[in-house]
Amino acid sequence: MIRTVIFDMDGVIIDTEPSHHHAFFTQFAELGIPVTEAEYATFLGKSTRNVFQLLKQQYGLSQTVENMVLRKRELFNKSFDEDASLDLLPGVRTLIEDLRRHDVQLVVASSASKATIARVFDRFGLGPYFAHRVSGEDFVNSKPDPAIFLHAAMLAHTPVTECIVIEDSANGVAAAKAAGIYCIGYASEHSAGQDLHLADRIIQHFSELTAPEIEAIEPNRT
Repeated sequence: MIRTVIFDMDGVIIDTEPSHHHAFFTQFAELGIPVTEAEYATFLGKSTRNVFQLLKQQYGLSQTVENMVLRKRELFNKSFDEDASLDLLPGVRTLIEDLRRHDVQLVVASSASKATIARVFDRFGLGPYFAHRVSGEDFVNSKPDPAIFLHAAMLAHTPVTECIVIEDSANGVAAAKAAGIYCIGYASEHSAGQDLHLADRIIQHFSELTAPEIEAIEPNRT
C-alpha cells in the first residue's frame, strides 16, 4: 500500500518554467554565453547551482557560482511576482486534497531553492498539505541522482516501496527509478520534449489519478 506521494514542484504542481526560462536566458545574455534551447532542456530537473557549476566549467566564466545563483534568483522572483496569471496546474489541487483526505502523506522534492519553494507555497496556500519540503540546493548532485528522493522517503519514515514519485522531467524520472521508487510521469504541454519512457505510468492530466487508485499500487513493482 502506498503511504507517501512525493511531488516534484516545477511542471507538476505549478508551471513556473516560463519564469525560470526568462530568468535563465536573460542571465545567459548578460554572461554572453550561447546556450541553446536544446542544451537548456537538459538542465530541467537540475538545481540552479548545478547548472551554473556546469556552465562555469564549460564556458570558463569568471563569476562565482554563488553570485550567478543569486542573480538568477533575483530575475526569477521579479518574473514570478509580476505574473498575475500564474496558477496551479489543472487538477493538481484536487488530487492533493483527495490524497490528504485519505491520510496519504505528501512531500515535495524539488530542484528549486528553499526560497522558491516557500514563495510558491505561500502564494498558493500549500503548506498545510505537505509534511515535508526538500530542496535540491541541499544536495551536491541534482536529479538524475536519486539522493533527493531517498532523503524525502527517509523524512517521511516510509520505505521506498511504499512511496510514489510524480515527475515531469527525464532527469526526475531517472532519479525516482534510481531510488527504487514507482514513478508516474506527468506528460503535460509544459514538459514537451522530455523523455518519460522510464516512468512506470504516464498521465496527461491529474484527473487520471485518484487517492484510492494510488494507495492500491502494489509495492513490489520496481
